[in-house]
Amino acid sequence: MQINPVHVESTVVLAVVLCVHMAVWNQHSWCSIALVIQAFYVQHKWDRLLRSGGAVFQFRPAANSGIVPASMVMPLLGLALKEKCSASGNVYFERFSMVITITGMMLALFLSLIALGITRPVPTNTCVIAGMAGSAILYTTKQTLTVSEVIEVLEVLLIFVYLSLIVLYLLPRCFTPGEALLIVGGISFIVNQLIKRSLNLAEVKGDPVNYFLPVIVVGSLLLGVFFALLFCFMESETWVSSLFFHMMTAVLGLGILMPWLSLFIGRHPIMWLLDFLTLNDRRLCLLGYWVFLAVVATCVVLHQNYQRQSGSKKHQASTIVRKYFHLIVVATYVPGLIYDRQLLHVASVGCLAVFLFLEYVRYFRIRPLGQLLRQLLTLFLDERDSGPLILTHIYLLLGMSLPIWLFPGPCAPKGILPGAGGLVPYAGVLAVGVGDTVASVFGSTMGEIRWPGTKKTMEGTATSVFAQIIAVAMFLIFDGSINLNSTYSWIVGSITLVAMLEAYTSQIDNLFLPLYLFILLLL
Repeated sequence: MQINPVHVESTVVLAVVLCVHMAVWNQHSWCSIALVIQAFYVQHKWDRLLRSGGAVFQFRPAANSGIVPASMVMPLLGLALKEKCSASGNVYFERFSMVITITGMMLALFLSLIALGITRPVPTNTCVIAGMAGSAILYTTKQTLTVSEVIEVLEVLLIFVYLSLIVLYLLPRCFTPGEALLIVGGISFIVNQLIKRSLNLAEVKGDPVNYFLPVIVVGSLLLGVFFALLFCFMESETWVSSLFFHMMTAVLGLGILMPWLSLFIGRHPIMWLLDFLTLNDRRLCLLGYWVFLAVVATCVVLHQNYQRQSGSKKHQASTIVRKYFHLIVVATYVPGLIYDRQLLHVASVGCLAVFLFLEYVRYFRIRPLGQLLRQLLTLFLDERDSGPLILTHIYLLLGMSLPIWLFPGPCAPKGILPGAGGLVPYAGVLAVGVGDTVASVFGSTMGEIRWPGTKKTMEGTATSVFAQIIAVAMFLIFDGSINLNSTYSWIVGSITLVAMLEAYTSQIDNLFLPLYLFILLLL
């Protein structure tokens, strides 16, 4: 009997949902279970639509729609954060977590309605199930959120609609529907929160570090949309267009983003950043170490391109070569997590800004580096880079950084973190840096027994779980802030579930795996 990998992927996601609700059970739990069931039915219809070529937009080929794993990320994340904030007595962030949960449910429900609306013939049974799930979600929203919070959810939904139309039109074949839901939904939420805080500066509070990410994301979004629309009507490869691009980037950064950021942190961002980076010798040593690793990564790229030029033009970097970058990133993040997480937070946001800017330069062929970047990066393409953008390195950065950016600092107890919560910032390192790397290397070199319906091997998955357990033991030795408090079975179970998701998902594992491991460890 042939096993459908999509069914196994959905089963693993359902198992994660049930594990979350074993630890957290409230009025949103029934809604989450109803949502995952209706997402399964909708995914089946959308997969059939994609295979027949009837989708309105061009999505990433050779992948399923990914509705089930994408639909559950934000609701489960909000539930886990709510439980953590409720335990710490932080009412503000507890309400904020509820908004995240309902927003994720509404975005997933909206995407499901779109899928049903363009499916012919209209699937009656699926519509009934989606209607029941939608009714439960709307009723729970009415019972748990205030009017202002409902308006906030609707604002995110409105931004999501417009951004989806822009992104999917300008960037065909870059995303699956599920990846678009997760990425565009996350950006929409960030944009709405930044606008909300900008209009209520009197209520702005918290660590200045936390405001760098939303400003960078919104600035990068504005830059990309503006030039994508502009270069539809003019040539982007000329020196005049390139000069205009660099000038407008400087204007956006220095004239808009810097003053905007200064409103949040209360002083000039550059002066604050200089004081932050030079606070002590440890930070200077970490920065020097990271610069060295960046040089090593650059040398790997240049060496691989030199081999391509000296050999066959069809030469492509192997899986093992691509995993070199995973090891470099692990060597980058682990010292930062152990010694200075705030510095790592700021450095990773700055790295994201650089990556996005360089991708714009490559995509638009901006002189003088645009064509050179195209030649250097095409060597490392895989089947998931089928659209006009090269996003693999950005996904790797996001996968490692999201647990650090999302870590609920205001809801975390001071000192040693009890239970599996101490490993939450390490979720990206474990899932992507260690687990995915070991699974790929051992699976491609020594794996023989394949999981039914996939190209992944059981040996790769087993060694992935084993390597992550060893990594947890190493973190216990070197990081004194971790106290697992006899939660070993939960940690091993969480790692195993995420490893099974890696074996069966066709979505971007660098993006999905850290988020699911983050949710499980947060409990």
